Amino acid sequence: MTKNNVLEFAGRDAISDPLTALLRSGAQQLITQAVEAELQELLSQHSERRTDGGHAVVVRNGHLPERDLQTGLGPVTVRIPKVRSTTGAPVTLSCPPITVPRNS
Repeated sequence: MTKNNVLEFAGRDAISDPLTALLRSGAQQLITQAVEAELQELLSQHSERRTDGGHAVVVRNGHLPERDLQTGLGPVTVRIPKVRSTTGAPVTLSCPPITVPRNS
């Protein structure tokens, strides 16, 4: 028997068909929406905190560098927003992030 019936495994990083590309795009959008909702919840928890000048103490401050988050569809690139305190005090979370773990 010289017939070879072993198929080469295409890596999970490579998108091999349009359906997978569509699903990954949807997963990326869903994760982005969930991260934004989680951030809005954090900002609303600190919305009462104001500086002496009346400005918000906890504010958005750009994004962390993009990173890949491993999903069942393969890696999905996400951007995680940053927050900072305008007073210089650290911003502490009452609970760990739900959507994207800190060291994932």
